Amino acid sequence: MGQQLQIEVSPEIAKGVYSNFAIISHSHAEFIVDLASTLPGTPKAQVVSRVILAPEHAKRLALALQENVMRYEKEFGTIQLQNAQPVPPATANPFGSQGEA
Repeated sequence: MGQQLQIEVSPEIAKGVYSNFAIISHSHAEFIVDLASTLPGTPKAQVVSRVILAPEHAKRLALALQENVMRYEKEFGTIQLQNAQPVPPATANPFGSQGEA
């Protein structure tokens, strides 16, 4: 068997951030996941964290999330989506024409 990876989490990161909104975009080389927080009735969302992933890692993350949602639902029941809306297509180039984030 391979070596186990030890993961260290600083106290600041361990606190986490609350997110109730996500924007996922991609280019040919990476996926960008912006986690944001918004209040009902407000026209603005504040990005609280940005994660940039290689395509292979994005797919691994998607599979891991899918597996964990299945485990959660097995233990606690089906997660009901309120006001489910279709997901808009992802932006092909999240940086715009000048490479700005």
